[in-house]
Amino acid sequence: MLARDVMTRDVVTVGPETSVRDIARQLVTSRISAVPVVDDGGQLVGLVSEGDLMRRPETGAERHPSWWLRLLAEPETSARDYVKSHGLSARDVMTRDVVTIAEDASLEDVATLLEGHRIKRVPVIRDGKIVGIVSRANLLHGLVARGPVKAPSLDDRALRDALDKAVAETGIRKEFINIVVNDGVVRLWGAVETNAEKQALRVAAEGTPGVTGVEDHVGVLPQMVRAVIWAE
Repeated sequence: MLARDVMTRDVVTVGPETSVRDIARQLVTSRISAVPVVDDGGQLVGLVSEGDLMRRPETGAERHPSWWLRLLAEPETSARDYVKSHGLSARDVMTRDVVTIAEDASLEDVATLLEGHRIKRVPVIRDGKIVGIVSRANLLHGLVARGPVKAPSLDDRALRDALDKAVAETGIRKEFINIVVNDGVVRLWGAVETNAEKQALRVAAEGTPGVTGVEDHVGVLPQMVRAVIWAE
């Protein structure tokens, strides 16, 4: 299996000028822990994670080093930390040196990269533009789907593309779900807002020509989370 086979394709992104408040709201409503930052041309320029928003004066969690640590710190480091904690836009707080992978990266290589860099997710890049994202959860989905099959066939990838189109017709917010196809079997993961959407997703999978089976692991978002989404 390759990164393209398990990645989440409908990636939530923000622009460099997106406010920190809007980014925090996006992380909460989309139930994600990081969001890629792309420029007007769609090129990946950074990543904002929950960790980047931890030490903020608004939350009372801003770090206040002792006076002697301030004396020892390099001016550039202090200035960078200040921008990180007080910046108002993605451009100010984002991590710029983002680790990325290609679509044809093996799951073993992805796992090694996540472990080696101690990160939870990695953007998938084609010609400098983000086409997906692979998280630790996506790797687990691939592990479950893999079974005794060595790799998905080209037919499986065609099924995934066809199913993406079918799901788009249902009107479901696809950023909450992930689809893995292996040996003709579709495995659905993630969450939807209502039972009707859960049923529509299953019907779309079952009705896609070539699908030999559907395993539904999709949950329904709690009312409290749906209220936050609808308020957007």
